[in-house]
Amino acid sequence: MLMNPSLTLEQACAAGIAHGERMLSKHGPHATEAFERVVRVNLLGAFNVLVEAASVLAREEPGPEGERGVIVNTASIAAFDGQAGQAGQVAYAASKAGVVGMTLPAARDLARYGIRVVSIAPGLFLTPMVSGLPAPVKDSLEQLVPFPSRAGRPEECADLVCHVLGNLMVNGETIRLDGALRMPA
Repeated sequence: MLMNPSLTLEQACAAGIAHGERMLSKHGPHATEAFERVVRVNLLGAFNVLVEAASVLAREEPGPEGERGVIVNTASIAAFDGQAGQAGQVAYAASKAGVVGMTLPAARDLARYGIRVVSIAPGLFLTPMVSGLPAPVKDSLEQLVPFPSRAGRPEECADLVCHVLGNLMVNGETIRLDGALRMPA
């Protein structure tokens, strides 16, 4: 994620699309095109931004310890836990797992340029995706969060991004930001 002053906190901390479809249903197998679209937006989109940002940062003057910047990607706890729900989230979980999977190798590739790569894996956050859920569904999901038992606020994600920006030792890592939430099967 590149910090862009025209983005709201909600937009800056929540990148991606979801597609709810079970692997098999009464309508048939999961549509390959739908899976491909989610992976294209969530994973390939993150990769494209990563490459473009790295090419810009590599031309910057290095700081006192050789640092040129940090790229923060948005993953999801779905990368680790899958997603609960009626509709199925295999495409979303796979795409966010891809973001997690490229974090460490990208950080290692870009280390010689003084560029760090970090991913944040939010849990339940007040994003357009979550805010659009019916109130009973949102309330039941919030009860799954051990503490605090609520959806995360966009500014809490922004706080973590600010910490990552200021701490040079945070590199090649995916940080869960989820109030200890582990999504049920």
